[in-house]
Amino acid sequence: MSGSAGFDRHITIFSDQGRLYQVEYAFKAITAANITSIGVRGKDCAVVISQKKVPDKLLDPASVTYIFSISPSVGCVMTGSIADARAAVNRARAEAAEFRYNYGYEMPCDVLAKRLANINQVYTQRAYMRPYGVSMTLISLDDEFGPQLYKTDPAGYYVGSKATASGPKQQEAMNYMEKKLKNKEYAAGDWKEVVETGISALSSVLSVDFKKGEVEVGVVGIDGNPAFRKLTEEEIDERLQAIAEKD
Repeated sequence: MSGSAGFDRHITIFSDQGRLYQVEYAFKAITAANITSIGVRGKDCAVVISQKKVPDKLLDPASVTYIFSISPSVGCVMTGSIADARAAVNRARAEAAEFRYNYGYEMPCDVLAKRLANINQVYTQRAYMRPYGVSMTLISLDDEFGPQLYKTDPAGYYVGSKATASGPKQQEAMNYMEKKLKNKEYAAGDWKEVVETGISALSSVLSVDFKKGEVEVGVVGIDGNPAFRKLTEEEIDERLQAIAEKD
């Protein structure tokens, strides 16, 4: 508390350095979950990849997930507190469903990211709420703009990316992808190669050789199909085999 006495008691009070400590604690909650995730944009697809850790042998691994479908065309990976993640996903699904009902077409990824970021920002202004301790990375295949990749955070910031990462190894993963995508608009190859690029990046920064049950993948743009879906363990295993053969 030294140097910040009293300032971190309330979410709505700036410190004398212009910081909101409670919002910074929400960012710490993202890394505390110890799960790193990556999002990558290809030429005609977008991919989100997350570590999968089953903390207890008695848990059903099928019920442990950080990748969610929000609407038929938009999916996301959540990084941070899983309880907050599920609450945020429920809100995102409600917003997407309401947009579909009002306007007659699916909510675009960038519009949804902006809406969720606006909601997060309000949570930093109200003393009776706390920010969610999660980062949300959204992907979709837009009719007009092609593959989309957007990330939102607890402060209410959102931005589109060629590739992005969240979690404790965020910076290392971003540096890896920066080298990989140097002077490129997107990751090269079809959706299978983009998935392999993402898994390789995650594997490299974590220094882990993944088994099929230790990673999960969500994709839009499989064979030009704009629908979002998660890959099965068998499909992930195929990609892991392909990576091993390359090495």
